[in-house]
Amino acid sequence: MSRPIATLMLLICTMFWGFAFIAQKSAMDMMGPLTFAGVRYILGGLLILPLAIWEYRRKAPKLTTKHWLFILTMSCAFFFGSWLQQAGLRTTTATNGGFLTGLYVFFVPILVFVLFRTKPHPILYAAVPTALIGIYFLNGGGLDSFNSGDWTIVGSAVFWAVHVILLGHCARITGLPIFVSAVSFLFAGVIASGIALGTEAPSLEAISAGWVEIAYAAICSTAIGFTFQAIGQQHVPPANAAIILSAESLFAALGGALLLGERLPTVGYFGAALLFAAIILVEALPPLWNRRKAHSERTTN
Repeated sequence: MSRPIATLMLLICTMFWGFAFIAQKSAMDMMGPLTFAGVRYILGGLLILPLAIWEYRRKAPKLTTKHWLFILTMSCAFFFGSWLQQAGLRTTTATNGGFLTGLYVFFVPILVFVLFRTKPHPILYAAVPTALIGIYFLNGGGLDSFNSGDWTIVGSAVFWAVHVILLGHCARITGLPIFVSAVSFLFAGVIASGIALGTEAPSLEAISAGWVEIAYAAICSTAIGFTFQAIGQQHVPPANAAIILSAESLFAALGGALLLGERLPTVGYFGAALLFAAIILVEALPPLWNRRKAHSERTTN
């Protein structure tokens, strides 16, 4: 797959994720965060399970203990990121949820270096601060309005950073992006449902009342969005992917404005422009940089 196609797949999944914040926020009026996450991920996993089985049989891989350890760690990060994000949406806005989740753009390059000793492309030293400043201004240019839900979502961003790193790694070393996604969905769904049974007393009434929100989150955000992420991230470095994926905050703001009546502060539009600039920096400049370097080397020789 070419890099532009992989980037397009990541942008499409950010659109699904951004609008999913509306469904996730709305569902909190009817059920607990673990109930919603459990039903959402079990359905999402079952939807792509036939494709996952087909992929596994077609490639017939030899998965080692090391492979399964990476998949399990990634699935745990996925579960905790989802849980904290969903719990935070009980008390914060969908717009803030989208913006604050995007903080993983800061954690990803740090964790990539710590875990794999991989130095980021020099352009990231400009793109990451640009994205973070954009997220800051998108939130109104201040932290005084933060509540417990906001800080919970900031915590989820750490786990999402681990997930971004490990998902791309798992997909590359196994060659099974859809299978890996299905495992993580079903793992998170079963764990969330199990805890919900003991802490939230889920009911069929509540789940039926939120079927629209669950259907969108299960089909678009989970089955399509996260699977596109797993496929696309095989061809895009984790730190670059994190900045592209942070565009979900823009779609969260758009959905919040259209469906929930939430509005960006004036300075928020400047923040949106900075986020777009960061995405352009990491996707447009490195190829130009490499072509110029190659041309320079040919000229010298």
